[in-house]
Amino acid sequence: MSLLNALSLPLLRCLDPEVAHQFALEAMTWGVSVPLCRPQDNPVLETRVLGLRFSNPIGIAAGFDKDARVVRPLAQMGFGFVEAGTVTLRPQSGNPKPRLFRLEEDKAVINRMGFNNQGIDRFTVRLARLLRPVPSRREGGAGVPIGANIGLNKEGANPEQDYPALVARVKSYVDYIVLNVSSPNTPGLRDLQNATRLRKILDSITARHAKHPPLFVKLAPDLDDETIPTIIESAIDGGAQGLIVCNTTLARPLSLRSPKKGESGGLSGRPLTTRAIAMLRLVAQISAGRLALISCGGIESGLDILERIRLGAHLVQVYTAFAYEGPDLLHRLKKEMLFLMQSQGMKSLDDIRGSAL
Repeated sequence: MSLLNALSLPLLRCLDPEVAHQFALEAMTWGVSVPLCRPQDNPVLETRVLGLRFSNPIGIAAGFDKDARVVRPLAQMGFGFVEAGTVTLRPQSGNPKPRLFRLEEDKAVINRMGFNNQGIDRFTVRLARLLRPVPSRREGGAGVPIGANIGLNKEGANPEQDYPALVARVKSYVDYIVLNVSSPNTPGLRDLQNATRLRKILDSITARHAKHPPLFVKLAPDLDDETIPTIIESAIDGGAQGLIVCNTTLARPLSLRSPKKGESGGLSGRPLTTRAIAMLRLVAQISAGRLALISCGGIESGLDILERIRLGAHLVQVYTAFAYEGPDLLHRLKKEMLFLMQSQGMKSLDDIRGSAL
C-alpha cells in the first residue's frame, strides 16, 4: 500500500461516508493519489469486445463518479474503462441524508442515494472537455473506453422519451451507454426491466437514433430466475448489445453482522457475491454469446475476476472494494491475476472465457 493511501484511508473512514466520498472526488480533481502516467498493462490482460480495446478488464462501476468529474483521473489510476453516472435529464438532489452507510464488518455498503446528480447539461460539458488535448497528452480523451450510465428523474419522467433524449446528449462522447433500469432507490424504476417495457424503451431509442454506441442494460440481482430469459430475449430483440450483471440488492443475507444492516437501500460488496455469480452463470448460459457481459458485485481479488471470466464475463466492475481499499486495489488485482494466469499457463483471458459454463 502506498504511503499516501495508508495515511488517507483511515482518515476518510472517520468521516461520514458521503462526505468522505466527496472529499475523495475533490482530491482526485487535484491529482492526489493519481499517477502522472497511467500504468502500463501487461498485454495478457487485454480484452477486445464490441469493437473496443480494453488494456485490462477492470472498470469502475457507475455511482462513484455520477457527474463525470474524475473520468480522466480514474483512467490514470489504471482502470481498463470508466463508467460515469447515473445521470438524469434534470438535476436532482436525491433522497434525504443520511443515505450512504458502511458495513465494515461485512465489507459492504448500503446506499439509498436516489440518483443525486447535476443533470445531463453539466455531465456532457465535462465529457466534451475530455476530447480536448491537454498539455500532458498529445491527444484528447481519457485513454480508455468511457461509458455513460443514464437513468430517470424521480418526478415527471417518461421512459420512452427520456432515455432517447439522454442517448442523444451522450452518444457523441462515450464508447458505450448503460440503461439503468435496476436501481432500487427510484420508485418504479425496476418495473422497466419487464420484458415488454424494456422492449418499448429500446425501440424508442432505435426509432430516434439510427446510430449510437453499444447499449447495455443493467439488471437487478433481485429478479426471479424465471423472468430472466424473457428479459434477455427482449434486450437482444430491442438492439441491446450487452448486459451488466448486476446492480445492488434489496436482499439482506442472514450473514450480515454490521449494526447498519437494517438500513434501507441497495446493498453492495462482499454479501452480493453469491447472487452475482449465480446470476452471471444463468445470464451467460441463456445469452449464449449473443451479448457482451459485464460482471459486477462482490469482486475483491484477482481470483474473483478470473472466476467471473470463466463464467462468461467479458469485463468486470468494482465499486465497494475500491471504496474500502483505494487506488492500490487496482495494482493488487492485476498482480494477482497475472500470478494466477502465469501459474496456470494462460496466455490470454480468451483462453478461459466461458470455460466454467
